[in-house]
Amino acid sequence: MSYPWPRSRPGGAARSAYAGAAVRSFWLDDLPARDPEPRLEGVVEADLCVVGGGFTGLWAALHAVRDDPSRRVVVVEASRCGEGASGRNGGFLDASLTHGLGNGLSRFPREMRTLERLGAENFAGLRDDLQRLEIDAEFEQPGFLTVALEEHELEGLDEAAELAREYGGDAVVLSGEEIRAQVRSPIYVGGLWTRGGTALVHPGKLVDGLRRAAVQAGVRVYEHSPVHRLERDRAGVRVACATGAVRCRGAVVGTSAYPSPVRAIGRYVAPVYDYVLMTEPLDDERMESIGWRERQGIDDDANQFHYYRLSRDRRILFGGYDAVYRYGGPVADRLDDHDATFARLSQHFFTVFPQLEGVRFTHRWGGAIDTCSRFSVCFGRALGGRVVWAAGYTGLGVGATRWGARVALDLLDQRDTEATRLSFVRHRPVPFPPEPLRSAVIQLTRNRLAAADRREGRRGVWLGALDRLGLGFDS
Repeated sequence: MSYPWPRSRPGGAARSAYAGAAVRSFWLDDLPARDPEPRLEGVVEADLCVVGGGFTGLWAALHAVRDDPSRRVVVVEASRCGEGASGRNGGFLDASLTHGLGNGLSRFPREMRTLERLGAENFAGLRDDLQRLEIDAEFEQPGFLTVALEEHELEGLDEAAELAREYGGDAVVLSGEEIRAQVRSPIYVGGLWTRGGTALVHPGKLVDGLRRAAVQAGVRVYEHSPVHRLERDRAGVRVACATGAVRCRGAVVGTSAYPSPVRAIGRYVAPVYDYVLMTEPLDDERMESIGWRERQGIDDDANQFHYYRLSRDRRILFGGYDAVYRYGGPVADRLDDHDATFARLSQHFFTVFPQLEGVRFTHRWGGAIDTCSRFSVCFGRALGGRVVWAAGYTGLGVGATRWGARVALDLLDQRDTEATRLSFVRHRPVPFPPEPLRSAVIQLTRNRLAAADRREGRRGVWLGALDRLGLGFDS
């Protein structure tokens, strides 16, 4: 077996490439400076309060005012809009609502045709909304490459292409020579080019554009206003913050992996940390050395996988591989810097692109992924249905959050729609066990996934048991 990643520990050269890199999301650093939205003070009356100023929350606010321009909508955000997962991800936008066809078919086979259609409609709607709202999120559709690094992965690419075509997708398998003609890496042995239903965006510009559009539509946005609790208030809800409160008829909660005023979310969502490096802009000579003229998004076809892409100014974002869960699931700024993972990512980057030796990384950062046991968004109610939450996107929420926000709002308003009738919406995933069992299960699963990569994809007893229980996952 020619396992591609170095077995030796990363040395000083790997670490020197990111020495001095800012510990902050490049996407947020790249935004123009702005004054913060006001802090919530006193008691504010509203029809709808949205908790969380990321993708889910801002889409929910925009859906609400589009449905009824007279609706009084308030968004409360604990820090700045987009500072959480929405401004830290890789900017990969996928039409899938189920974390891919394979994952969806293993859980909702009877609904997949509908879910795929709804996902395609949501994807097209998001693209149209960017134009309508005049948001320059650097939206581009070069397609997506899944690259094989081992011979045993090639069969899976053929199966994935056949499945994609069965559901109307446009996917083509590339030989080793063909994939290396697209992107010049010596470790590629094959690839799958998915040419529809995917896009790349600048997530910082997307979330900040949504904030600006919401404010222009009449939504009142309050930043630096963490919510302490939600409680019944006559026929509605009282959203209590440190320096004020919102009295409203109902609330939508979109707090991702962050601590939520709805404690039940913690049963279904585990914060798993992901880490990313971002290079300096590449000059013409370095770009020529790697090819990549089509600018596709890329991931490798392994359980412990990397994802990478080009920015508009020809930086390379390179992340993934490690998925770090810590006992108790803390989410805090101090966890954004994780030297062991950054060193490994740097080492692996130069394994993929040895011709880029000498390139430096200007940014390094981490963020918590709202992982649930079915790896796609789930929904729940609180306070007798006056509060609805959406979470659990598991790293594939850049596009799906628009749909998740729509569904959450429809559930709150008790609308009977095609989406709200789906089992996918009505049933929540298997909850994670409490600590210490939660940590033990997550760490064992991570360990066995890594072992499967070393053993040519053989999943073993533990992963096989999860597959039989409908809890399996392979990417």
